[in-house]
Amino acid sequence: MRKILIFLVVFSCLLTVSCGRGQQINGTSMKTAYRSVRGLKNRLSAEDRIAFEISFWSMRDVHRDNSEFLDQVDGKTPQEIIEVGKKIFQERKAAGFKDYVKHSSWDEMVAKFAQEKTDQAFKTKKKRKDLKEDHSIIYKL
Repeated sequence: MRKILIFLVVFSCLLTVSCGRGQQINGTSMKTAYRSVRGLKNRLSAEDRIAFEISFWSMRDVHRDNSEFLDQVDGKTPQEIIEVGKKIFQERKAAGFKDYVKHSSWDEMVAKFAQEKTDQAFKTKKKRKDLKEDHSIIYKL
């Protein structure tokens, strides 16, 4: 009985340790990093999701080397990635990058991308609806 109890305690400790990185990016390889980012994105609110995506890809743009990039994102939470993205935005805006200078602030840039994404989704939905209506083989008699 005592062996079973010890086994259960050890097993639960191992399970707790292995699941402890659920809110962090797994940077062991590019494949696992992208997989963990996809999972983390699904748990965020719409506004945080867009800020997270912008930050993540900004970090990827800054760190072109895969191993350097993985070192930068490994173990980071979405909020930490967003904070790094804000720093990159400020640095690039101060350096005069044209894509960053046209935005007055980080929040304004995120809001603009959110609006573009919403507009894009609406147009896609409308096109799909039009295609269904225009190319239907159901005859209205």
